[in-house]
Amino acid sequence: MKITVAGNKKEYEEGITLTQLIEKEEIENAEYVTVTINEEFIDRDNFPTTVIKEGDTVEFLYFMGGGAR
Repeated sequence: MKITVAGNKKEYEEGITLTQLIEKEEIENAEYVTVTINEEFIDRDNFPTTVIKEGDTVEFLYFMGGGAR
């Protein structure tokens, strides 16, 4: 199936879960990543049961703090 991951079109097997996709994409600091699928935030507890579907758009977001003194 074809999906868009971080702005890039990619091919993955049917039935891949969000947890599996994170592993295959070798996402650094996966414990800190926030994920959207089709612009909807996915709860971390649902990563193992969220199945990616044909045409989905997946984005990995990291929230950074700091900057003020």
